[in-house]
Amino acid sequence: MSSAILPTIQSPADLHPLTDAQLAQLAQEMRDELVRVLSIRPAHFASNLGVVELCLALHLTFDFTKDRLIWDTGHQIYPHKLITGRYSNFESIRTRGGLMGYPNPHESPYDLFMTGHAGCSVSCALGLRVGDDLLGREEQHSVAVIGDGAFPSGIVYEALNNTGGLNKNLLVILNDNQMSICPRVGALARCLDQARLTNIYQGSKRQLRSILARLPVVGDMANQAFEGVRDGLKALLTGGMLFEELGFRYIGPIDGHDLPTLRRWLRDVKDQKGPILLHVLTVKGHGVEQASNDPVTYHTPPVFEKIGPDGTILSLKRGGSKAYTDAASAAIHKAMQDDPKVVVITAAMCQGNKLEKIRAEFPDRFFDTGICESHAVAFAAGLAKAGMRPIADIYSTFLQRSYDQIFQEVALQNLPVTFCLDRAGLTGPDGPTHHGCFDTTYLRLFPNMVVMAPGDELDVAPMLRFALGHSGPASLRYPKASLERVDRSVAPIELAQAEIFEWATDGMLVAYGTLFPTCVKAAERLREEGIEVGVINARFAKPLDTATLLKAVEDLPLVVTVEEGTLQGGFGSAVLEAANAAGLDTRNIVRLGIPDRFVQHAERAELLAELGLDVNGICDTVRRSLATVRDSI
Repeated sequence: MSSAILPTIQSPADLHPLTDAQLAQLAQEMRDELVRVLSIRPAHFASNLGVVELCLALHLTFDFTKDRLIWDTGHQIYPHKLITGRYSNFESIRTRGGLMGYPNPHESPYDLFMTGHAGCSVSCALGLRVGDDLLGREEQHSVAVIGDGAFPSGIVYEALNNTGGLNKNLLVILNDNQMSICPRVGALARCLDQARLTNIYQGSKRQLRSILARLPVVGDMANQAFEGVRDGLKALLTGGMLFEELGFRYIGPIDGHDLPTLRRWLRDVKDQKGPILLHVLTVKGHGVEQASNDPVTYHTPPVFEKIGPDGTILSLKRGGSKAYTDAASAAIHKAMQDDPKVVVITAAMCQGNKLEKIRAEFPDRFFDTGICESHAVAFAAGLAKAGMRPIADIYSTFLQRSYDQIFQEVALQNLPVTFCLDRAGLTGPDGPTHHGCFDTTYLRLFPNMVVMAPGDELDVAPMLRFALGHSGPASLRYPKASLERVDRSVAPIELAQAEIFEWATDGMLVAYGTLFPTCVKAAERLREEGIEVGVINARFAKPLDTATLLKAVEDLPLVVTVEEGTLQGGFGSAVLEAANAAGLDTRNIVRLGIPDRFVQHAERAELLAELGLDVNGICDTVRRSLATVRDSI
């Protein structure tokens, strides 16, 4: 697996002297490097294997020191990083202080946007194109690469419509690998599948245009008949009719793993005028048999435990403890067994949300909308209005994309939609595009919304049952983390009722969410030092248990709120607001959470320690705060 050519590529300029044979060898070396890094740590894999040739062809055709390139859903950025001066540091990817697993303008001028959410590439590329035109840089090219999984996003069609209307020079490359993270869904998927089967397209397109141009134009009814024939022939023999109606010249589909062919087509379209959509067919996981046969598992697989001398993956490292996602999916499954009105909606994250069993057992009540969160939430509102009990199971960071629908279609109508916010809090190596920091703040603003977080595993199923029995919208958040539980006699979930785990005289730790077990451990350590600190499992950020929480603020020398979410407008802010409204002195309230900055990528445990949200950090905060209180007396 040693590389001969890849280490010599310091910038895309170094690609140009290479022969076709050397470029083919380089492509293999890039794939070998992806395998090597995955033997060290989990990272995005199959999607990157699929774009190696496309990446090389783009950098051989364009000069992205001045031309513009945006990779949509940036987890396919690894080959691009390997040939833009980051090979020597590639082993550090997704580690603290190392390369990010997504595009990062702070790493390289070749990365223009930090793209971790799908669908925005065409809009941004159009903005770059128009901006360059206005500033007199008309000779620069603007290119957006977007996958077929991201393509159904509503913003894509808004951008296509705007681009066609402006008639700007813009190249959109549709990377069609028949996948999102899971297999793609929807009518567009069927349309693209049909394009794959239309083998006569490339050979017939020029002939067809010639034939259609020579058809006679006659009057009245005969003319209408001929127009019908023309339209029928075009619909039958050409792909991309939708795109052409939006003002794009559609070209394709072409083989995305045939590097010479890719280069030929890119050279051909490079200087053509107007919007162009180039439809490229690739295979997710191409070049590694296991990944191409099972791209779902190999999207972000476990570490490769064994690799053969030829680079063959022999086995994956399995095992590991159950996660909060497992508990949530089990609770959803049980709810669907118990109540035929319960349905679940996900936005292309069936595997991530571990809903495969539900999809198999309840196909009529499982809905994957594709990467269309705004639609998913409005769809859920319609289901609720019809009398169903919908669960919108969406990552915290992705639910942000449906903010207006949460407001208008759900909260304003007071409809009983349950939001399960997976990946809430710090998502570790995925970094700032994926940390679910903001949901408590952006959800608790809305009237009618109930905002909750289970304290541990024992809260998950009861909290979901409570949400499904509530008459209005409700949300529960949980992290990408292993399950923990606090042994206790669990108090029932009741609206606006916190769970008092232990009351004490020196202070109180108020945990909102799954840092509750961490707070219990911190209290145990402090007790060994003679500091009597109690713990409350808050459960609700809205409505608050004001009776319990304000009693702690009024009676105890210290109250520390602990949350794995932003301090700006979060749970701790809600406690401060309530104390202020009650006329209490709030100087004894200390808030721990995520500060007002974007947190970079690292392992979750590293980030919790950095932010003072681990046992050591919480204990240090209590000691320091109590000392300050004593000094002020």
